[in-house]
Amino acid sequence: MLDLRKPAGYFFGLLGLLLTGTGLMGHFTAPLLDTNLNLQFGVFSIVFGGIFLWLARRA
Repeated sequence: MLDLRKPAGYFFGLLGLLLTGTGLMGHFTAPLLDTNLNLQFGVFSIVFGGIFLWLARRA
């Protein structure tokens, strides 16, 4: 049976790297929050993808 945690972990890890790079290179801020959401969501996606990959390795 196919374990979907591994491709999902790679997907979220790649998405997180792209968003973190965008957040570090560009200075885009949310209009009402005055914070860099690309950087925050990128770091969250890297952590989330890492958890998925860790769970896939444990199985």
